[in-house]
Amino acid sequence: MLYYSLKNHKNLVSFEDAVLTGLSPDGGLYMPKCIPKLKPKFIKKLPTYDIHTIAMSIIKPYIGKNIPEKFIDNIIHDTLNFSFPLKKVHNNIHVLELFHGPTLAFKDVGAKFMAGCLSFFSEKLEKNVTVLVATSGDTGGAVAKGFHKKPGIEVIILYPYNGVSSLQEEQITSLGANILAVEIHGNFDDCQKMVKKAFLDKEINKKYTLTSANSINVGRWLPQMFYYFVAYKQIIVKDPIELIFSVPSGNFGNICAGMMAEKMGLPIKFFIASTNINDTIPRFLRNEKYHPLPVKKTISNAMDISDPSNFSRIWHLYKKNIFQLRKKLFSYKFTDEETLSIIKKIWKKYKYILDPHGAIGYLGLRQYLQEMNNTLEPGIFLETAHPIKFLDNMPPILQKKIVPTKELEIFLKKKKTIQKISLSKDFNVFKSWFLEKK
Repeated sequence: MLYYSLKNHKNLVSFEDAVLTGLSPDGGLYMPKCIPKLKPKFIKKLPTYDIHTIAMSIIKPYIGKNIPEKFIDNIIHDTLNFSFPLKKVHNNIHVLELFHGPTLAFKDVGAKFMAGCLSFFSEKLEKNVTVLVATSGDTGGAVAKGFHKKPGIEVIILYPYNGVSSLQEEQITSLGANILAVEIHGNFDDCQKMVKKAFLDKEINKKYTLTSANSINVGRWLPQMFYYFVAYKQIIVKDPIELIFSVPSGNFGNICAGMMAEKMGLPIKFFIASTNINDTIPRFLRNEKYHPLPVKKTISNAMDISDPSNFSRIWHLYKKNIFQLRKKLFSYKFTDEETLSIIKKIWKKYKYILDPHGAIGYLGLRQYLQEMNNTLEPGIFLETAHPIKFLDNMPPILQKKIVPTKELEIFLKKKKTIQKISLSKDFNVFKSWFLEKK
């Protein structure tokens, strides 16, 4: 499989090069040259396969011969070593829980998969690789955990000052070893811009072999297709039907991966991109004007993104045609007040605890079903993080009911040294630190 830059379709690279560079030299995101089609027989028999077999069938064509099959299999087994339960909340609304991994967030899958790929490549190259990543919360913790103490890999995580939860910050800053945490006095978009500038900076690239673990990297982005197949495997009992997915959307990598799954042949009828008040995409779908506004802080902080990188991939998938995109995608925004209200309501009525991101996913699905007057077709929203990660923002009535996992209890009890560097959002300040650090 070859990959091309969205800014230059003639710039073709292998999966290995796409993972190692993260971003094309021209600043464009990489896309696979073609999207493999799964056989209808595979989709029909999907419920009978284990998740490792499914994942191998999905991802192998995108890797090709860059990694031997036995190593891909090992990476998949190391990545998918926790559960992804699908639960019925009420009526035809289901939740896919993606927070049962080591850092209690959906990004554990992409981070662990990419760490496996990068470890293979770095050992093969016999040189160190520096992973530079921006996070709005969960990516940082997942990447830190996934790459911690991986030989030949250094990780630098940029995160916004006062823009992540206390638990998220602890997950980013307390591991040490090969993990460096850098607090930027700005928002996530500022962090993301710094990462992109670093990839295009000649001095930085002369000194470091640089890659990213954001969803801009195909090694982080593509494994997120697994979720949609795992959900389909669990909900289908008889004949194949089309599903509706509502995805809490920040940088739009997760929902873009779902769209890739649909184009591979998974029967998905519709996607709902559910956002908080940082509503660039809901506005774009209404008025066809892509106009990011200054980021506003919310209780769903992982979605506090105004200029989502992966939307360029989505726009490309639908041939930059707003009418084609509208046939497959709705997008709604919701306020903190609406988010807290639905968290309390769902607990009171159905005894299910939503986190602030999953709550927005639920709200988006509910609004779509109400607008379509649809009470029969099954809809799934993604619960992308454990509620305990946002305990301070949860309704007081629920805070005592949220129980930490055993793994989190162990993490919280450990004596930890918080290590972080604080820098302004001026790229030149970051560049100077980056080039001079030991």
